[in-house]
Amino acid sequence: MTVTHHVRVHTSEEQLPREQQLAWKIAQVSTDPVEVEPRVVDMIINRIIDNAAVAAASLNRAPIVAARAQALSHPVSTGGSGAAIFGLAATGGGAAKTSPEWAAWANGVAVRELDYHDTFLAAEYSHPGDNIPPILAVAQHTGADGRALVRGIATGYEIQMDLVRAICLHRHKIDHVAHLGPSAAAGIGALLGLDAETISQAVAQGLHTTTATRQSRKGEISTWKAHAPAFAGKMAVEAVDRAMRGQTSPSPIYEGEDGVIAWMLDGPDAAYDVPLPAPGEPKRAILDSYTKEHSAEYQAQAWIDLARKLRRERPELADPAGIASIVLHTSHHTHYVIGSGANDPQKYDPAASRETLDHSIPYIFAVALQDGGWHHVDSYAPGRASRPDTVELWHKITTAEDPEWTRRYHSEDPHEKAFGGRVEIEFADGTSLIDEIAVADAHPLGARPFERGNYIAKFRTLAGPVLDETEIERFLELVQRLPELTADEVRELGIVARAGVIDLAAAPKGLF
Repeated sequence: MTVTHHVRVHTSEEQLPREQQLAWKIAQVSTDPVEVEPRVVDMIINRIIDNAAVAAASLNRAPIVAARAQALSHPVSTGGSGAAIFGLAATGGGAAKTSPEWAAWANGVAVRELDYHDTFLAAEYSHPGDNIPPILAVAQHTGADGRALVRGIATGYEIQMDLVRAICLHRHKIDHVAHLGPSAAAGIGALLGLDAETISQAVAQGLHTTTATRQSRKGEISTWKAHAPAFAGKMAVEAVDRAMRGQTSPSPIYEGEDGVIAWMLDGPDAAYDVPLPAPGEPKRAILDSYTKEHSAEYQAQAWIDLARKLRRERPELADPAGIASIVLHTSHHTHYVIGSGANDPQKYDPAASRETLDHSIPYIFAVALQDGGWHHVDSYAPGRASRPDTVELWHKITTAEDPEWTRRYHSEDPHEKAFGGRVEIEFADGTSLIDEIAVADAHPLGARPFERGNYIAKFRTLAGPVLDETEIERFLELVQRLPELTADEVRELGIVARAGVIDLAAAPKGLF
């Protein structure tokens, strides 16, 4: 059963033993040889497919082009055979590989760019699929097989999600990737079969190097939003490398009097209860996460589904002339982070960046209500955002925090936990309409929960424009045999764009 670890700040005089530090306890979970359950293996396969899908759709977006060019500027390091970059062949005459930390960087940006892969929300927010690029890159570089890769990914998900359950970062304006640096380091350690001492040092350094402010997700959101988790993955790879060479890290990183909890989180009197699997307990956390049907912030998923339902039932809702106001009563997070409670004028600006618009629930609800759906490219197009009738409707939409929806957002009961809310629409003629939704249709408790077929369909839809059909089939056949894959087959666990899709010569130039 799960063991809850009480984590508090200790003074230097207390000399907290290493074995009692959270970084060490995380390392112990990583070293536990317990087998990964079949249902967890199946979900890991689903999420690798999901990551490949959203990466395929991003291959020619500016952040990916830049990150890929940076990665290609660095040769394969001498300690292994290198790692593949999404979109490029890893074997054959035209093979393009790089050092694992740079593959983690390029592929992490590709996965994160569209904000379209899996999510887990509790005390903190997370996209645990961000663990896959760095762990896969190290697996390919070191010659790990599919079984080892499964162990690494299951561990990465487990550690990040357990930290997310217990430790809130955003309240202190710390970006959520501060939980990803430690989890990716732990996952890499499990993949490689490292000892607890080495993993604990990498976990501590993974945290120390990935704490940053949430300004990356505030106001006019920049392209760094896609780079932040990729940076955490890259730092995790480098932290493991240093730890394997015997280099140590700040200690205790969580509990020290000048550590993360004391100075970046709840302060010197703070304490957290972190749940981790007991020895011999399978790592099942991935089963509690959920992916996205729509390319938008996760709190927008249910609202898009409600909007398209309302559009089917009441087509007149698309016309702003008949609408007096629309209020989305929702959770604290949705209101203050992607709603009008953020007080970000950019969330109502037709000229705002894509990264800003996918964090604006008033914009998203307006477009979904008019279009009866959502598209990962078309719904963000400048012409779509600036359409006069959309702008008029958009500016009539506000959010409000509802204590009950906030309570359900934080509920530990999976049957009660909710990410939606209640919409109240006031019409110009004085009538009104009220409806609500708790979870997205694709959520495990939603109207149409995602299963393997949905993941494959999402992959085919997003990869179809850039991958040949033979490449799509090759990847799907390979990934669905994940635990049986040889080291050579793991090195093929990527996607290769069809000829002419990627123009490497057109990439922007930089320092490297």
